[in-house]
Amino acid sequence: MGDFRPRTVWLGHPEKREQRYPRNVINNQKYNFFTFLPAVLFNQFKYFFNLYFLLLACSQFVNELRLGALYTYWVPLGVVLLITITREAVEEIRCYLRDKENQRVPADMIFLRTSERNGSCFLRTDQLDGETDWKLRLPVACTQRLPTAADLLQIRSYVYAEEPNIDIHNFIGTFTREDGDPPVNESLSIENTLWASTVVASGTVVGVVIYTGKELRSVMNTSNPRNKVGLFDLEVNCLTKILFGALVVVSLVMVALQHFAGRWYLQILRFLLLLSHIVPISLRVNLDMGKMVFSWMIKKDSKIPGTVVRASTIPEQLGRISYLLTDKTGTLTQNEMVFRRLHLGTVAYGMDSMDEVQSHVFSAYTQVKKHAVVRTIMEGTLNAQSSKNSKATKVRKTISSRVHEAVKAIALVHNVTPVYEANGVTDQAEAEQHYEDTCRVYQASSPDEVSLVQWTESVGLTLVGRDQSSMQLRTPTGQILNFTILQIFPFTYESKRMGIIVRDESTGEITFYMKGADVVMAGIVQYNDWLEEECGNMAREGLRVLVVSKKSLTEEQYQDFEARYVQAKLSVHDRSLKVATVIESLEMEMELLCLTGVEDQLQADVRPTLEILRNAGMKVWMLTGDKLETATCTAKNAHLITRNQDIHIFRPVTTRGEAHLELNAFRRKHDCALVISGDSLEVCLKYYEYEFMELACQCPAVVCCRCAPTQKAQIVRLLQERTGKLTCAVGDGGNDVSMIQEADCGVGVEGKEGKQASLAADFSVTQFKHLGRLLMVHGRNSYKRSAALSQFVIHRSLCISTMQAVFSSVFFFASVPLYQGFLIIGYSTIYTMFPVFSLVLDKDVKSEVAMLYPELYKDLLKGRPLSFKTFLIWVLISIYQGSIIMYGALLLFDSEFVHIVAISFTSLILTELLMVALTIQTWHWLIIVAELLSLACYIASLVFLHEFIDVYFITTVSFLWKVTVITLVSCLPLYILKYLRRRFSPPSYSKLTS
Repeated sequence: MGDFRPRTVWLGHPEKREQRYPRNVINNQKYNFFTFLPAVLFNQFKYFFNLYFLLLACSQFVNELRLGALYTYWVPLGVVLLITITREAVEEIRCYLRDKENQRVPADMIFLRTSERNGSCFLRTDQLDGETDWKLRLPVACTQRLPTAADLLQIRSYVYAEEPNIDIHNFIGTFTREDGDPPVNESLSIENTLWASTVVASGTVVGVVIYTGKELRSVMNTSNPRNKVGLFDLEVNCLTKILFGALVVVSLVMVALQHFAGRWYLQILRFLLLLSHIVPISLRVNLDMGKMVFSWMIKKDSKIPGTVVRASTIPEQLGRISYLLTDKTGTLTQNEMVFRRLHLGTVAYGMDSMDEVQSHVFSAYTQVKKHAVVRTIMEGTLNAQSSKNSKATKVRKTISSRVHEAVKAIALVHNVTPVYEANGVTDQAEAEQHYEDTCRVYQASSPDEVSLVQWTESVGLTLVGRDQSSMQLRTPTGQILNFTILQIFPFTYESKRMGIIVRDESTGEITFYMKGADVVMAGIVQYNDWLEEECGNMAREGLRVLVVSKKSLTEEQYQDFEARYVQAKLSVHDRSLKVATVIESLEMEMELLCLTGVEDQLQADVRPTLEILRNAGMKVWMLTGDKLETATCTAKNAHLITRNQDIHIFRPVTTRGEAHLELNAFRRKHDCALVISGDSLEVCLKYYEYEFMELACQCPAVVCCRCAPTQKAQIVRLLQERTGKLTCAVGDGGNDVSMIQEADCGVGVEGKEGKQASLAADFSVTQFKHLGRLLMVHGRNSYKRSAALSQFVIHRSLCISTMQAVFSSVFFFASVPLYQGFLIIGYSTIYTMFPVFSLVLDKDVKSEVAMLYPELYKDLLKGRPLSFKTFLIWVLISIYQGSIIMYGALLLFDSEFVHIVAISFTSLILTELLMVALTIQTWHWLIIVAELLSLACYIASLVFLHEFIDVYFITTVSFLWKVTVITLVSCLPLYILKYLRRRFSPPSYSKLTS
């Protein structure tokens, strides 16, 4: 069957074969939550269930290892699991609710009927290709002509569809109705499809399903996003492995000092359990809860409204970005097109001379009598003037005619449809009937198209009506011009042009209009000596350039073309090639009318934001599908490339030898920005991947133009592999999703191209300028706070583990616990949890200072807040304090062991509270509350801890002075060292706060 499916989708009589589909052909959400949640819980618990049954089978062995009450083991683990599962469940519920926000087309369909009077509908494909502009879709002609939708079940017909593929911009199929005489055959193309996940603009549509499930275009174009694990989490995991190794070594040493006497292997296991606090089980809980707080702070920041955190597991990644990769259109620019230039070769009109264009258009549609009067006056003037003046007048008349023809062509060659919106049905009908300007809005598949039609309206030629077969223009004098649409050739990414054949109803003239990119139109229009030069000039000004042309056709020429075109469209093999061949027979020696230039303006504060990012030590790469000249101009305009910076434009290369020569030329330049096209990039990566990436990474800025979505993701992946640095990708359209998902941090901008990038991203912002505060303030704070929190949790656990080790070594290496029962649980929960967790509120500088001095961010790129050096410092501090507290308690206790517990445990709690105060750099009222609340809870609980602490002893002066001395000896030296460091070697941020 060639490229086509072996099955057929039938409509009509029940005796025919029926292709049945499940009632819920596709869920727009990623999963069914009520079937997913049990799976989540099972995955979380299955390993613990296995461990539980293993422990039951070895209960006797476990009893021999038992060192205290069982709840001291399962309560901390249960809390960890509960918090982790709760956080994961919240994330999944949010995803589920987010995916149910929009009601969309449920499956890939062929468009059969619409309730709209104009016989067509508009479709929004923002979740498919990232574009929010409306796409025109047409129903099958013979089914649209049926009186009612119920008549679809009374006809005998079938749809023939091609094999499922990922191409969302093309489709080949046929529709056959067999109960007619003769049978009706219609070709089906992309204009007759309703892809899943799209939105119908208005009315009701009826279609027949052709693809479901994994065969859907939307599913086939969606890559499974990788589960992002932050670099910080990997570093913490590495430190945890070191701590576990230390646990094993200390346990072995303890048993070795006993000369491995008796059942030494049981002693090793007992010491592993006894000193297990070396590996802080609460570290994961504190970090996860901290990340939730950081995410909440981002969402509640009034200076970046609308920001959404979709991945609350990696906010600290925002504080260590080295490479920022950004899209251009809709991200750096507003994706709001403004008409700037009309060029006719010999004359150009800018924004300051559009009144001349309006004058030319008005003169073209004035009354015949007025024309006659003007012509008589001009003839008299010409007889009285010199030959030179006569020649000048003739030129002006020629320009007027050319301007009128250019404006008329621009008003006709597009896919824009005017829609009239009003409050009531009566008002709306009246507005459509009288073409009310105040009620009219334009719908189109591209903002470029709308900007062109709006411009023709501003100069006097207004598009007031359009349906599937006709178009109406209103002249400056109020006259309505009617045109019959004979054929439309839509724009495609391959052809880079669009065309339309219309018949002027007043004259009967048939005209073929076409517009497109200069690279394809240069070979279609008649020879000229200005097209290439002027296109380059306009592109260097940052304008999007379109070339407009026309060709007049006789009735015989059109009839011949139509017959060949219909025959080609009915072909099921090589249809695209055959159709293109027929259309190309018309695209020869077309008359060049004009060039149009539209501008996509920069978003607000793009320049200062990019400057902040550069000063913060980031290298910014712009990856865009736009042409080289426009991309380069936008990069300069946005100050991505500074004005005094050299630019190396990579010449087009197609072979290995050419790539080698160009790379050598590039290597000889230093500190210059690179501009390269996607085709040349592909050749370089194919043959010289390592060399190219080495050179590109040294550039202060890189611009990749004509870049495909897959290339964007490939560049991100190569940067990660070659540099080992963290990357952040920013985009706003569906073509940016792959790049966003590949980056370490993906940021989606909610713009004109819909929410696909936003929904796929880890973080979503409403404007590019918000990226500065997101990184400089929240990213920096999240990373520094996470580093401080994790190291303090490690310190807290190492302190009590050191005390246990000292206690065991003093008492002949006995595996006897120092603290039991509630003391162990209360230490890391009630007594120290709130002060330690309050570190998530600490900050070294104000947010205004962090934005004003982005160089502070650069310090974080070295990873100094959490490194082996800082880890070693905290380990030494923990060993020092744990040893001082334990030896001090042993030296100063009176006569009973319970006094050792009271002195050491109280000193330990006070030391932790003082260490939190030592670590804090900016006090917050909640931190003070946490400190006082924890101290009050400990004092109040002493009444109930008589099993472990002598209540009468703690009320004596002896207890108070001993605890005071031990606490001062453990903390005072650290306070002195901190003062000396800030006095003689202050950190960079302290210079800004002093």
